[in-house]
Amino acid sequence: MKNTHNRAIKVRADALLLITTFFWGITFVIVKEAIEEVGVFLFLSQRFTLAFLLLLPVCLALRHPFTTKSLKQGIILGTSLFGGYALQTMALLYTTASNTAFLTGLNVVFVPLIGALIFRQLITLNMKLGVVLAAIGLYLLCTTKAWTLNNGDILAILCAICVALHVILTGSFARSSDVYWLATIQLGVVAVFSTLIAKFTSHEIFVWHPEILWPLVICVLFATIFAFLVQTSMQRFTSPTHTALIFCMEPIFAALYAYWAIDERLGFWRLIGATLILAGMVLSKIRLSRFSFRKVQINHLRSNTK
Repeated sequence: MKNTHNRAIKVRADALLLITTFFWGITFVIVKEAIEEVGVFLFLSQRFTLAFLLLLPVCLALRHPFTTKSLKQGIILGTSLFGGYALQTMALLYTTASNTAFLTGLNVVFVPLIGALIFRQLITLNMKLGVVLAAIGLYLLCTTKAWTLNNGDILAILCAICVALHVILTGSFARSSDVYWLATIQLGVVAVFSTLIAKFTSHEIFVWHPEILWPLVICVLFATIFAFLVQTSMQRFTSPTHTALIFCMEPIFAALYAYWAIDERLGFWRLIGATLILAGMVLSKIRLSRFSFRKVQINHLRSNTK
């Protein structure tokens, strides 16, 4: 009964994380159009400031205890999250969008590596194989197979490391701190950093831009408040590596939405890449060790009967 209950919780966690990835994916086109109107850091400032101001009253109304531990962990999460956004933005100045998308997606590789090397997290065989398939799929989905390394690519790799750290640390911190405060504080940290950079680059923050109203509404409510609350709370029930594999669906959702919204087509190799990503996710859920154990048992019984 307990195993069934735990399995149901993990299925629900995976489903909610997948919905979160869907919202992040469809906002690629939406955000691209918005930042062309007002600039990257102005949009990020307004997006995360509004999200923080909407989520803070919820925390106060719920009367969840605010602790210095939650504050410190929220600042760490917010810093790594902002690092991912900022480095990805700077990478786009020096390299192609395809290279940036693929290299940022390599967080699926960095999550198990960092988790194993620094945090001593166990990586199963099926997860390793799933990561390899997903990485190959991301390459086919997001590049033209004519990739050369430049300064922008290095920034994108650093972005992937920040994203990987955010996924790993979220999974760790969410088990010991209040998820509402963790989500709220990290959104506030991103808002502060984005606002400072926007002001430094001579942008007026508190200016009404009607042309980005709907992008802000969608991003604030669904891709920020809902998404980071779900990520923070649901990562308590699944591993960072499996979370990263689910997040591999982001470019697939982005491509599907781009096809629907602006008639941007995938092509043969990108479809193969999307298929490999899905295969990597499915493979990560198969318990290969169980099959191996049964094989050992069968071989042992056969040897005893001879």
